Amino acid sequence: MSQMDMRFLSAFVFLPALIFSQNTISVHVKNVDSTLGQVNVAVYDSDDTFLSFDKVLKTGTVRAHKGMVTLKIEDLPVGEYALAVFHDENANGLLDTNWLGIPKEKVAFSKGKMHTFGPPKYHECSFMVTSDYEISIEL
Repeated sequence: MSQMDMRFLSAFVFLPALIFSQNTISVHVKNVDSTLGQVNVAVYDSDDTFLSFDKVLKTGTVRAHKGMVTLKIEDLPVGEYALAVFHDENANGLLDTNWLGIPKEKVAFSKGKMHTFGPPKYHECSFMVTSDYEISIEL
């Protein structure tokens, strides 16, 4: 087999593995106030779906611990993502808000911060995943 044939064969074998590789995001959530309830992470992959509860790409939940908790979101292809995190202290699975829609439970985002009049936009929170990825988010 010639060297050119070997290169072609190698590209044919390894390229699909790179394209379809699945990655893990390790999310370190800091500044958890209490051991009550759970910490939830929602993964979004577009501006159109960002912060829509019915259009979440993937989720992760872990029991709350005072200080820091870590969640792993697995099986994500290479792509752009944004995260929303909240401490669901009463463990009802919902982000509780007041009558104005302002969260009563702590909420945070990958990269972006809450604005005075609402959450950040997808492009303010998004990041690229090309391999396993670690991110720290402070509640």
